[in-house]
Amino acid sequence: MIGRRSGALALLGTLTLGLVACSPSASEGDSGTSGDGDEVTLEVWGWRQEDVAAYDKIFQLYEDANPGVTVEYVPYKADEYDTILRTGLGDASGPDVAQLRSYGLLQPLVASESLVPLDDEVEALADFPEEVMDGARGVADGQVYGVPFALQTLHVIYNKALFDEHGLTPPQTWDDMIAAFTALQTAGVTPLAATIADTWMLPIQHEIFGASTYGGYDYLDQMLTGQTDFTGQPWVDSMTTWQGTSEFWAPQFQGVTYADAQALFTSGQAAMFPGGIWELAVFAQANPDLELGIFNVPPPPGAAVQETLVPGYVDGSFGVSAASPDQEAALDLVRWMASEEFGQAFTDELRQISAVPGVEPADELLAEALEAHLANPSPYVTYAYFSSDQPTAWDLASEALSDFVLGGATAEEAAGHIQQGVGQWFEPQS
Repeated sequence: MIGRRSGALALLGTLTLGLVACSPSASEGDSGTSGDGDEVTLEVWGWRQEDVAAYDKIFQLYEDANPGVTVEYVPYKADEYDTILRTGLGDASGPDVAQLRSYGLLQPLVASESLVPLDDEVEALADFPEEVMDGARGVADGQVYGVPFALQTLHVIYNKALFDEHGLTPPQTWDDMIAAFTALQTAGVTPLAATIADTWMLPIQHEIFGASTYGGYDYLDQMLTGQTDFTGQPWVDSMTTWQGTSEFWAPQFQGVTYADAQALFTSGQAAMFPGGIWELAVFAQANPDLELGIFNVPPPPGAAVQETLVPGYVDGSFGVSAASPDQEAALDLVRWMASEEFGQAFTDELRQISAVPGVEPADELLAEALEAHLANPSPYVTYAYFSSDQPTAWDLASEALSDFVLGGATAEEAAGHIQQGVGQWFEPQS
């Protein structure tokens, strides 16, 4: 874990070099066809039904460079995908390549030996920063099982028109931010469209407002080595920091769902939405006239660090099924998925941040988000680093933060709930 920030800064340096790599499939002379020269169709399973058209365009690039290979993106409903994938990876009729969940959610597939280890198969992975590869790594064996495809960064997304109308600019200090919240509320505008009823969003909101309070990667390093845990004062204080913004949430916020919060923001009833960079595409589709900006929460008084930390995490990866009858062709495809050609097509077509080093988003807000994260990165602690066993810190935090903000527990009790659950299985690193 030590050195993750330097790894992220090294990636930032890579971005300035521009796009220089070519597709491994084209440059290494592997046609991607099966050994006897027959044509091959590769099925890529995923959980994003809304992305079919984009992946058709992306994979057309590969097909053009690899005659005889057809790549089909086969999506399933997101809430059914994990179960379908576990079954599908069990035999040759399943996927050749699959979108894999990250971190703890990947571990059941690793344990079942359903995936091909990629450490010695995809040379380009050596250029990915360690904190990115953590999202595709088996915890028990340390091997890599997927090519990371997206980085998700966490910010406060704001409505530029509302900011202009009320004479506001992105805050540079904590006091600036609270003053902006107050001005909007006084004018009858809900400052923050916060999600409460859908508790999976609570750890995300906590990271956005609390990362600098607990200290980001520096505190995580201490947690992983057993020097502190979720009951440490910096973590407890970070929960209080986040909860302190609740006076600026919507009236009767207790019942606000994720969809409600999105609607409050896109309709202009709320000026800001704390969430992931993936929301940009969602908001643009819901209201094409909405002009968006992002800012990152400045450190509050008493924060562990005086930098404006920007949380982020790996959203998933592409791995190869151990049962695929066209394993060599599938491996060649994921090699290409580690290339800048794929990464650039991914970010351009899907309006997401590619995990491939050297890819610069053309979208200005994506580029701004990536630059800010790489300059001062912070982890998504409960989801990324304490969810490899049951009960996961992410589930525990979702429960605990809900109890805390609804008045059913103190910050200390909520933090203790997380630690009690994680403590049943987590062993600190030596």
